[in-house]
Amino acid sequence: MEILRQRILKDGKHLGKGILKVDSFMNHQIDPILMQAVGDEFAERFRQFNPTRILTAETSGIAPALAAAMSLRVPLVFARKHKPVTMAAEPYVESAPSHTKGGVVDLIVSSEYLQSSDRVLIVDDFLASAKTLVALVNLVKASGATLVGIGAVIEKEFQGGRALLKDVTVPIESLAIIESMDDTIVVKPSKAAV
Repeated sequence: MEILRQRILKDGKHLGKGILKVDSFMNHQIDPILMQAVGDEFAERFRQFNPTRILTAETSGIAPALAAAMSLRVPLVFARKHKPVTMAAEPYVESAPSHTKGGVVDLIVSSEYLQSSDRVLIVDDFLASAKTLVALVNLVKASGATLVGIGAVIEKEFQGGRALLKDVTVPIESLAIIESMDDTIVVKPSKAAV
């Protein structure tokens, strides 16, 4: 996705330790035109799998997942990090380490919003270590729903997270792939929708 690739090269900042700062357009301040393009691209790549819900993690995955949900016209569910008092009694809970926050966070989804009849597309901002994505996959499994695909806006290929998803048998699509972030950020061109 060339528009995303160019934006990463223009505004992305390598902070060291594998951290790519994209908060000027995706994680803190959100470029709605770019997010709409991201959502449309995910819809193009995954529409054929007939998702009935999109699942992401609070907070950074919400913008691209919402854009995809709007393009696909399906509900978005985000895994919360804290259980509110309004949540159903026995939610699904998985833990994942947070690279940017440090420590481990719980990802919590109400059983009201993730059901065995659902066909779930996971959309998140990054595929890096893949530990958050694995936790989201486990939430889908716990619900009995069918996982139909995984989409990441940006994949940090050099961190090897895709290997952690080797047993996942659904399509995994990344819209921009970072080969390296040593002296400069190197972004491979993304493959077009299949």
